[in-house]
Amino acid sequence: MRKRGFMLLIDVFITVLLLAVDQFTKYLAIKYLKDAPSVVLIDGVLELSYLENRGSAFGMLQNQKFFILFVGFVFLAVILFFLFKLPEDKKYTVVHICLAAIIAGGIGNMIDRFRFDFVVDFIYFVLIHFPVFNFADCCIVVAVVVLFIMFLFVYKEKDLEFLSFKQNKYREVK
Repeated sequence: MRKRGFMLLIDVFITVLLLAVDQFTKYLAIKYLKDAPSVVLIDGVLELSYLENRGSAFGMLQNQKFFILFVGFVFLAVILFFLFKLPEDKKYTVVHICLAAIIAGGIGNMIDRFRFDFVVDFIYFVLIHFPVFNFADCCIVVAVVVLFIMFLFVYKEKDLEFLSFKQNKYREVK
């Protein structure tokens, strides 16, 4: 139990740290980018450009604040459930970090929805005309990609048995 408590404390620390970075970058975006021309970081590739996103990913579900928040709370509950189910083994440390990053990103965007009724986005890849996004989105996407790779190529089926809802006593045939 001591090890589990320590890992959960680390998860909280990572979440708070990433959430602070997210909120600080959004504060800077509001202060310096709102009602201002885009800041070109790499000409034709990357810009900082203020955008108020009233939808979800890629601008879908515009002005559906309560539905987006509801879905966000459901996803956070599911992620927290799996975070508490994670075994204490060291091989799951990356999963802990990724889930903490996803939680931070989700909470960061939810804070914006509560405070402003929109999410502050400001990073724009001009080169590929990718939708404008923010640090919270980066946390979520990078963590999901790392988890996908880990579950696909690193963990074996036995390593993921903790995700099963079946109880061991019912699996055994006597």
